[in-house]
Amino acid sequence: MSGRAQLMWDDAVTGYDFGDSHPMDPVRLALTMGLVRAFGLDRAVDVVAAKAAGDSTLRLVHRPDYVAAVRAASADPRAADQSYGIGTTDDPAFAGMHEVSALIAGQSVAAAEAVWRGETGHAVNFTGGLHHAMPGAAAGFCIYNDPALAIARLLELGAERVAYVDVDVHHGDGVQTAFWEDPRVLTVSLHEHPRTLFPQTGWPEETGAGAGEGGAVNVALPAGTGDAGWLRAFHSVVPELLADFRPQVLVTQHGADTHFEDPLAHLAVSLDAQRAVMAACHDLAHEYAQGRWVALGGGGYAVVDVVPRSWTHLVGIAAHAPVDPESVIPSSWRDEVYARTRQLGPARMTDGRTPSWKAWEDGYDPADRLDQAVLATRRAAFPLRGLLT
Repeated sequence: MSGRAQLMWDDAVTGYDFGDSHPMDPVRLALTMGLVRAFGLDRAVDVVAAKAAGDSTLRLVHRPDYVAAVRAASADPRAADQSYGIGTTDDPAFAGMHEVSALIAGQSVAAAEAVWRGETGHAVNFTGGLHHAMPGAAAGFCIYNDPALAIARLLELGAERVAYVDVDVHHGDGVQTAFWEDPRVLTVSLHEHPRTLFPQTGWPEETGAGAGEGGAVNVALPAGTGDAGWLRAFHSVVPELLADFRPQVLVTQHGADTHFEDPLAHLAVSLDAQRAVMAACHDLAHEYAQGRWVALGGGGYAVVDVVPRSWTHLVGIAAHAPVDPESVIPSSWRDEVYARTRQLGPARMTDGRTPSWKAWEDGYDPADRLDQAVLATRRAAFPLRGLLT
């Protein structure tokens, strides 16, 4: 296995652009890669531009009629068929949407292939993590579901156990749906409670079906949850599940929209806590998945202050060259920020927090809303896996 991580990047991914008024501004991708370069992390990884996913790969998850509808809208956005979720407010049609969506998916699939084949231990595609797309419809700013496609490709290559951990503020509904009845895939999602946030799914009682019963685990966090609660929830659920499941590959999704500055959600997590979970996922991959780790991006709409810093930390951790949170951000990158956005970029790689949490084993408070959420998850899902609540 190569000692160097792979970073999947092609400048053309910035063509994933729903328009000027849409919150998913592709400048977040360009600025992230710019910050990666400013810290010299592009020299600590192998930067790889993979091919776009072809139809046979897309059809591992998506219906042929849906792929055809995306192609048609890509060629003529005015003819988008809204019954497929395309041409809507969330997912406006744009010229070339099939090509760039397939390109992003191709990066995640290639990352999974490289990890499975032992070409690298860790692979990062921060342009991916588009976890809302369904087999037959676009949803939530997502056209093709690259995490599900990466997992499906791992299964096709012979993987028998793949764990997916999603810490985006929104429920990883599309990935859960893709593997709802598949016992080879464990999906774990920590997200804001569906009562207060799109897509209104991800209740603790959603645990899979058929042979996959117990294969879906959902932690629905109260709005306002901050660092201590978010980290407590993660560590009260994820390590125990991975220790039991023993995945051959760990796939993680690191949407940056849990941050307290994010305009589309209501959690209050800091950059420093996000970094702590990234580091925990890295350690868990080494402890339970033979070091095989595919790390993806996801949501994140504070496109200058938060997303580039968060995902640069992700790249650094995967490269075994972590960026010190106290690092001063190079002025060259801040100049790039101003040139692109006319905004002033952040000065350091930290929000100045020192995250900590109380372990579940030390007891819980039945009157605490965060502990109620964790307990609901453990009671719903853990017995189905033979684990104690």
